[in-house]
Amino acid sequence: MVVNWLTRRLCRPGRRVARAAGQFAEPHYILRAAKRAAENQHATIDANRATKSVGSTKQAKTVDATATAVEGRIPPGPPESYDPRQDLLGWMQLNFDRFGDIYRATIYGGEVYVVSSPEYAEHVLLGNWRNFLRKGQAVKRIALSLGNGLISSNGEFWVSQRRMIQPAFRREAVAALRDVFLKPNIALAEKWKQAARAGESVDVTRDVSLAVLEVTLLSIFGDDYDKVAGQFHIIAEESRNMEFAQTCSALSKTIVRIAERRRSTHNDAEDILGIMMRSRDRDTGQSMPDVQLAREALTLVIAGHETTASVLNWIWYLLSQHPLVETKVFAEIDALLGDELPTMATLGRYTHTRRVIEEALRSYPPLWLMTRKAINPDRLGEYLVPAKTEVYISPFLLQRHPRLWQNPQLFDPDRFAGDPPALEESADPHRLAMCPFGAGPRNCIGEFFARVEMQIHLLTIARELRLQFAQAGPAEYLAGVNLLSRHHFIATPEIRGRHVH
Repeated sequence: MVVNWLTRRLCRPGRRVARAAGQFAEPHYILRAAKRAAENQHATIDANRATKSVGSTKQAKTVDATATAVEGRIPPGPPESYDPRQDLLGWMQLNFDRFGDIYRATIYGGEVYVVSSPEYAEHVLLGNWRNFLRKGQAVKRIALSLGNGLISSNGEFWVSQRRMIQPAFRREAVAALRDVFLKPNIALAEKWKQAARAGESVDVTRDVSLAVLEVTLLSIFGDDYDKVAGQFHIIAEESRNMEFAQTCSALSKTIVRIAERRRSTHNDAEDILGIMMRSRDRDTGQSMPDVQLAREALTLVIAGHETTASVLNWIWYLLSQHPLVETKVFAEIDALLGDELPTMATLGRYTHTRRVIEEALRSYPPLWLMTRKAINPDRLGEYLVPAKTEVYISPFLLQRHPRLWQNPQLFDPDRFAGDPPALEESADPHRLAMCPFGAGPRNCIGEFFARVEMQIHLLTIARELRLQFAQAGPAEYLAGVNLLSRHHFIATPEIRGRHVH
């Protein structure tokens, strides 16, 4: 599968990784996520180390060649500017069909290069990533609500913040959260079983969102969950506007009060907030100021909640529309899980379930758009990238690219049974054919956390229930901050008969 291939490509010589049969290290996607998290702590130290971390001599040469480039062609593109009343992803798709893997466009009043080539994306996100910062209109909107946190910061400040937050997402820290992952999903399964007995329908989109929010808040705030739960539930409902920014400001004050209370009572909690409070800057030895601590905790809530909920929402819908895939999930769970609850040590055994998650991430990546801004002139192939040009990279377009994937519109988890996956025969296998969590030093810090959370959710619910959706046929998506379903998915739960071996 793609993760086997990616793991081999990303592994550096001499690195030893435990892979005992049936152990937690066995799932390749988990191994890749944990390894990437560890590597990214060091990948930000200097550009040379970042280049080595991807293990590509060709890429290193590309960095050297483009560092002083000042000449090149300007890519073609639509003469008309993007109209904000239009669906941006749909507009980008239409122009991809017209102009191909790279085109120039005017979006939100600025010059943008829209890139759908994995080679170009690799240069921006990995090869010369220091020249392409997280700036531009999209990041400004995020900073309006969340402040200068991990998503919107750059430079040495971002390096320091990433290092201090990373310990909370190491493999052992995530493994310690197994019961936290289980609790809200067990409650959700019971709620849906009651609806099944009563013959009632459920709002899958809402219920999954609330369960994921509970997991997120319990993971970050631990025993202080009750102090924040009521206030944070508004996040599941609010749109990203000025009112949302004001809500975030109030929530930040709540987090600061919790941190102050913990410090005054010498509470060294083992939750994510506690780990961040104990972290120290590698160079100065200073801890994170409370205001910044609140910004980062709030960023983790916002970024970690909606993205994971969106993928799980799509998974339930996709399973209902593909009964053969659904039957294989149930058969695997019945054969391997039985009456037990999932454990961290056995997640690697559920190969088909992991492929379903991977294919949902390919088909509907919540992080559908990554934006960067060129600080200095650069080149993408034969094209000049002037300074201050924004670059848009869409995992949605990359992961449905007809040059890269066989039948990209088809939901087919078994495409990940291959090694590499079922790419077009003419395509050169490329790491960025799949990038649902981003790539490079600035990939999603919570990838490992999210993958484990999604698998435990699916195993816990599907061991007892299946969902019958009233809606048939293709569902519409809404490309906002994240890629969501345009309408809530409503379904009738059924308690399924299990065939436990």
